[in-house]
Amino acid sequence: MKLLFDRLVALSLLIAVSPLLLVLSVLIRCKLGAPVFFVQERPGRYGKPFFIYKFRTMTDQRDTSGELLSDAQRLTPFGMMLRKYSLDELPQLWNVLKGELSLVGPRPLLMEYLPLYTPRQMKRHDVLPGITGWAQVNGRNAITWEQKFELDVWYVENRSFLLDMKILLLTVKRVLQKTGISHEGCVTMEKFTGSKQAEQARRDLREFDRAYESG
Repeated sequence: MKLLFDRLVALSLLIAVSPLLLVLSVLIRCKLGAPVFFVQERPGRYGKPFFIYKFRTMTDQRDTSGELLSDAQRLTPFGMMLRKYSLDELPQLWNVLKGELSLVGPRPLLMEYLPLYTPRQMKRHDVLPGITGWAQVNGRNAITWEQKFELDVWYVENRSFLLDMKILLLTVKRVLQKTGISHEGCVTMEKFTGSKQAEQARRDLREFDRAYESG
């Protein structure tokens, strides 16, 4: 039922926002150049790789040795606007339609992170990844990796249709508030290099869980 719901909603939204997708494609081509889409391999359910689609938000500026400049240097005001309102995520509706993504689930991260997860953190791959998720509406990029993964695992262990509906509603609220877009000191989120505070994050999540159950 979740897969059917996801695909029906994704198809409806793709049809509804198709004029916006066209306008954004033209603007990105004019302001940032080609290609319009950012395509990258990400781990899906059980770590199976797939290619995720996003609107491009950075330039391809390089230094004198041919290396890409930092994210902060390549992220333009236009690209930041796309991120603030999550407009760069819209092409992922195509991934949902293909059954590679869900509307709600742990965000698909980089393939290189897979060997770095603890066994508990790997549980985030027991379900389809999502466009939005429990971690996204509870801090997004403003929280630590460990906190984010604990929230992802909490979702896997407590997922339900009603929780998905709550997350979708909270996502709209967070997008309008434009909160949690970047981590302190970064334009997005620092790279994950392995867990150092996993046990503390689990304690934090247990406290969060008790607070959630008490209303």
